[in-house]
Amino acid sequence: MGRKRAESPSNIKFQYPDRSGPKEKTLLELAEERGLFAQAQKKQEENDKKANKAPKITKIPIKPNDGGHDHDNEPPPLSPGAERFLETTLYTISLTMLHFTLDVLVQNQYSADRIVWPKVWMRALQALFVFGLLIYTLHAHSSNPTILPGLPARFQNHARQVIFLVTSVCSGCYLIHITNTYGYLAVMKQAPPVGCLWVWSVVELQLPWAVLSLAVAGAYLKVRGYDIK
Repeated sequence: MGRKRAESPSNIKFQYPDRSGPKEKTLLELAEERGLFAQAQKKQEENDKKANKAPKITKIPIKPNDGGHDHDNEPPPLSPGAERFLETTLYTISLTMLHFTLDVLVQNQYSADRIVWPKVWMRALQALFVFGLLIYTLHAHSSNPTILPGLPARFQNHARQVIFLVTSVCSGCYLIHITNTYGYLAVMKQAPPVGCLWVWSVVELQLPWAVLSLAVAGAYLKVRGYDIK
């Protein structure tokens, strides 16, 4: 069969749309005739009655939690005295271990026939008590802000820094001197405690003063023509 030819657009008659309104019933009119609005209103009233009969919910205020931490289970903070004791213990044990290591290394460097371990442990125990006393007295802590009685509080930290600066310079230069001029017996006896004192005093200094003390020790090494042994 041949395909029916479409009508030419020129033959289509133009006319305006019908604006007279709908000729049949609308959806709103049909819903009103069937009573759908009345049924919906009745259903809404029933739901409102059920909602009024529901048990009331009591709102309990909840205290805000600070970052998820339970303050009731947190242990009480340590007192300043306890913090000072623990900090002193940490520093003392660290310096005692350093003294023990330097003692063994020095004896091994100078080719000792054999290391007498009871004497090494005895010297380490003596260093433990001495450094414990020094650190407890001189180490900066909030419970021990005064290092020189009678000095104003604003100068206490400066005085502590001066003490450690002088100690670091003297101990560093003296360690360089004995290792280059004294015999091995004197070095074996004096190098470990002097070396620990030098390390501790540098640690206690602020960075600019620590760098200055090391620079003085380096200058002393160069001026005296010593070598690092």
